[in-house]
Amino acid sequence: MLDEIAGGEMRLSALFVGAQGEVPPPVDPGGREVPASILLRCGTRTLWRARFAMPAHVPSSYSWNGDRYDLAGLGEDLRLAFVSCNGEETGDLDREGSERNAMWARLAGRHKAAPFALLLHGGDQIYADEATEGHPLSAGWPDGIPQDPSHTDLEDLRRHLRVAFFARYAAVYSAPETAWLCARVPSLMQWDDHDICDGWGSLRRSRTEGPVGRTIFKVAREMALGFQHGARDGDLPARFADPKGAHLGWWVEAPGLRLLAPDLRSERTRRQIMGAGGWSMIDAAVGFRGRTLLMSSVPLLGPRLSLLEGAMRLHPRMMRYEDDLRDQWQSRAHRTEWRRMLSRLRDAMAGQADDASGITVLSGEIHLAARATMALGGGRILHQLTASGISHRAPPQGWARFLGLLSRLGDAPLAGCPIRMRRLPGQRALFVAERNFLVLSRRSNAWTAEWDLERSGRAGPLTI
Repeated sequence: MLDEIAGGEMRLSALFVGAQGEVPPPVDPGGREVPASILLRCGTRTLWRARFAMPAHVPSSYSWNGDRYDLAGLGEDLRLAFVSCNGEETGDLDREGSERNAMWARLAGRHKAAPFALLLHGGDQIYADEATEGHPLSAGWPDGIPQDPSHTDLEDLRRHLRVAFFARYAAVYSAPETAWLCARVPSLMQWDDHDICDGWGSLRRSRTEGPVGRTIFKVAREMALGFQHGARDGDLPARFADPKGAHLGWWVEAPGLRLLAPDLRSERTRRQIMGAGGWSMIDAAVGFRGRTLLMSSVPLLGPRLSLLEGAMRLHPRMMRYEDDLRDQWQSRAHRTEWRRMLSRLRDAMAGQADDASGITVLSGEIHLAARATMALGGGRILHQLTASGISHRAPPQGWARFLGLLSRLGDAPLAGCPIRMRRLPGQRALFVAERNFLVLSRRSNAWTAEWDLERSGRAGPLTI
């Protein structure tokens, strides 16, 4: 994974999982050996990390255990891949591997044909929902949990959760299709709710702020730092906006390109998406001259789900979807904050001078492929590209059609800046219910996007 880019180098971390007492061979980034050190221990298993540097802007390679791993480098012409939603809520680890990881295998094939420089993971890298099962304190999560458990019982819950989270990460990233690709393409990751538990931050405060909820969050955060970022508290890579990790937002800059990933979970409550730390990061990021790829784990542009949220209150049986709708930027609870973010992006794009500049939003979360635009005036357009479901199976076609109908109502949270859902190239529906991933390419300073859909194949290229 990519720690940062500095001084013409990519500073990388390689992760290894081993049994207690098992030491991985060193990494050889070019004539020298870099031993791995222990990042975290969990029961009888250990997560190891080796940190090393490689040239940033030209192809290079490193070796490990007798094998060579080629890296594409961040040259003037480059290709990036974007994935999200790598799992399912129930029974994910019991799925047959070739079915579960079919799109990972296809993505690996795309890399073999034309290498990717970076792999962006846009949320829900694991589905940890079942981690709460099997322990008396959390078995009824999020309902029916004790409000005043003993310290001893909470410590036992922490041990249970650490084993469950560790096992899930280790299983997901040791899958051959995924491991092969991640060893050859540096990763950058942004977490979302299922990396903690379904609907984290949109649940009632009595759940998330209680002792059981805080224990779940702390364990999820520890494991996300380790497995998603190759880091731990007090040792965060320089790309993180807050060295203390109160939020896990980060950005990376390369010539003509910035990758910006705010944390939409650490500071989230039922009334806010980001806190003071997250907004300070967004404010500090304004003014970049070049292409910004903004990762928003929850779509920033979409249909008017606030209408569905309002209608839900009229039917008690629909209230079980309340946290899913609260998760959205468009929620009635977050509409002021949504406008604030859109205003920041409009202002940031106002002074961009050419087509290579601007901001493109990358999002996941909805288990569908989709795209949207927001007209900003002066000929400027904010593009959003949604690629969701690298392994999560697609929802019913009826849900995709319903969202398409809802989208036809349109929305304009900023006056004079209408949001429109747009069809993917070659597709008839606004939302495509197929597993998918996204490929982004820069050639001669021009950017294109191309979805790869499980049944329909490639949709694109789309000029952005």
